[in-house]
Amino acid sequence: MPEPRPHPFRRLIRHTARRPSRAAGAFGAALLLPLAACQAPEDDGALVFWTPHVTPDRLAQQEATAAAFTEETGIEVDVVPMSAEDQNQSIAVGAASGDVPDVVLLAPDQAASWTAQGVLDTGTALEVVQELGPDTFSRNALRMVTFEGDTAAVPSDGWGQVLVYRADLFEQAGLDPPATLEDVADAAEELDGDGRAGIVLGTAPGDPFTTQTIEALLLAGGCELVDEAGEVALGAPECVDALDAYARMAGASVPGDQDVETTRAAYLAGEAAMLFWGSHIYDELAGLAPDFPPTCPECSDDPEFLAENSGTVGALTAPDGSPVQYGVTLNLGVPVGADTADARAFVEYLMGPGYVDSLEVSPEGRVPVRPGTPDDPQVYADAWSELPTGEDDDARAPLSEFYGEAVIGDIVEGAQSFRRWGYGTEHAAFAGPLAAENTLAGEIGPLFEGEDPAVVAASMADAARAVQADTE
Repeated sequence: MPEPRPHPFRRLIRHTARRPSRAAGAFGAALLLPLAACQAPEDDGALVFWTPHVTPDRLAQQEATAAAFTEETGIEVDVVPMSAEDQNQSIAVGAASGDVPDVVLLAPDQAASWTAQGVLDTGTALEVVQELGPDTFSRNALRMVTFEGDTAAVPSDGWGQVLVYRADLFEQAGLDPPATLEDVADAAEELDGDGRAGIVLGTAPGDPFTTQTIEALLLAGGCELVDEAGEVALGAPECVDALDAYARMAGASVPGDQDVETTRAAYLAGEAAMLFWGSHIYDELAGLAPDFPPTCPECSDDPEFLAENSGTVGALTAPDGSPVQYGVTLNLGVPVGADTADARAFVEYLMGPGYVDSLEVSPEGRVPVRPGTPDDPQVYADAWSELPTGEDDDARAPLSEFYGEAVIGDIVEGAQSFRRWGYGTEHAAFAGPLAAENTLAGEIGPLFEGEDPAVVAASMADAARAVQADTE
């Protein structure tokens, strides 16, 4: 999944596999960038933009958007492809020497750590949000990059964990589309059998995709990482109940440890009635990713069978009635020491005249968290739905050609409900390493072997406390 994430960098791995010769060159170049990228401002005086979208086709799209900005403003832009890991290394070196990029496309955990280090110009980010209109942004996306009242970056877009389900099988079984975590578990057990699993989802212990799945399911179950006192809360009843639902789903899943690749393959082959995956799945379902085509029995006669017969649920309803969807956002940050005026102009361009062009880099994984403007609240969301997507340049097509208005609307609406543990709070510095180190996924194995969910919850809480002690 994402070049942002099922784990943030798994999508990059996937695209590298699809375009081995071109992507290998980009990856090799990226390895050299941490030492050299910060020197770009001295080389040609251009505004420097770091982006984690590093594959050649995505880089070309971003360079075209930057060129349009240059034509409009006269401000030159160097687009520098750099993974998040390399960004973190380079910003530390650059901040110490005074050489920093002007704009960075970064994730909320980076925004948290960079803000704590005093690297980001929060004043400029706030000015941009106020200029564009705070009400035009997803509140949750803004919250994920707000720390101690400071807006660290400007939310751009993101991808969310979605539940994909076989609408035809649900109809045959007389089931309503699932709305809650318990609904999903009930449907998985009901549809399990007759040579098809009720669901397929991440279960491989210690795996990044399982880390994502754990947080997504527990959030949907109303489980919080910490309580109001700042103490780890993973042993709470809501967490135990969510783990119980997870165990029920795993019992109705495809046998064996499941990861990001095997889960996708199982659903595309028609071997499961439901799938938890990132929104990047939409192009595969529609047959727009030649390396990962639908292979279900019906798909040989109708390649669009799964797209036509799959429903999706973005945000599930938590026990308190609120919509919750695990999501990963990308945000535009301006470092301290950047060329503030030009950087602000570029960010405002990327969130305005150049916004739709930016989303076109990967529409299925770059869902707008600024759906529109004060005058036209849905203008960007509507334009996004018509952007061509897919891995085959000759067959790219808009998602709206394969999915109805309800599905498209659910994708965009779900993006406004993105949630993550800790982000936007003083616990962000704890939540980031907890996910990056796959700590909870390392404790999940016994759950799938029949261990009491309460025991697993307690084990996860102990492991989380150890990480918290090291980071806070």
